[in-house]
Amino acid sequence: MLHRYYELPSTTALEIFEASARHLSFNLAASELNVTAGEIGRQIKAIEDELGVPLFVRPGTSVILTSAGKDLYSVLASSFSQASDVVETIKRGDRFRNVTIASTDAFASIWLMPRMPRFWAQHGDITVDHVISDSSRDYRRAEVELRIRYGFGVWPDETAELLFGDVIYPVCGPGFAQEHSDATAKCLPQLPMLKVERMEPDWAGWDEVLRRAGIPHGPLRGHRFSKFFVALQAAQADQGVCVGWHRLVKTLVEEGKLVRITDLVLDAPGGYYLTWNENRVLSPGAEQLREWLRKISSEERNAWS
Repeated sequence: MLHRYYELPSTTALEIFEASARHLSFNLAASELNVTAGEIGRQIKAIEDELGVPLFVRPGTSVILTSAGKDLYSVLASSFSQASDVVETIKRGDRFRNVTIASTDAFASIWLMPRMPRFWAQHGDITVDHVISDSSRDYRRAEVELRIRYGFGVWPDETAELLFGDVIYPVCGPGFAQEHSDATAKCLPQLPMLKVERMEPDWAGWDEVLRRAGIPHGPLRGHRFSKFFVALQAAQADQGVCVGWHRLVKTLVEEGKLVRITDLVLDAPGGYYLTWNENRVLSPGAEQLREWLRKISSEERNAWS
């Protein structure tokens, strides 16, 4: 017997739940979907029975989402919206002119965006949409064809091509550097650290940097950030020392907004890869963007070597 790959309630029930949650009204959902209020109630009860938790509380004639209901609605609303966009694009028949690429906030802001005008100048007929996220879960969205991601080049069901490697070194603001002008690499654990909560296991944080440099340390003091780009802004504001990834901080160092502190420099453990689903045929627009990224990354590798 064949089983569904995804363990989900029926599509009809999910559609009814999404409309009910969006309106916070069974009557409005019934009107939108052209079904009876009784059918709305039956489908909602079926989902709640299947999940084993209530999705709505019903004080009087109104309905309010429970915590579980809010979680389910958040996912469904996003998924339905994305599916609608893809269907509309297919109907328009202009998929060959559109490509969606995913990358982290820092990579998109510091490396990719300043270079994109060169692509648009050569390919003005192609629309590039960007998914900016530090979570690789968003890279699996249906509309994403290309991804630029840091790591070791092995991801399930993805073809990966190395764009370039990197080196890492400590960076801080000019004022902080002047105040700690005599700091050495061994002094780093005593300085306030700007620590990024790693979204990916391959990302090197302060603990790994110090370990690889052979610098003993106890608990590190400092501030934590969920985004690398924000940590860099804190470093520019003289709040502490950040792990600098050369490809991302090079321009900021050249502009004097960041300063390298100590002589510590290490090869980054991974690299930046261009990836795509190995089971999916890329659109012509994605192929054009892939070739352009290959070209400029090759130019930058040669310039750096």
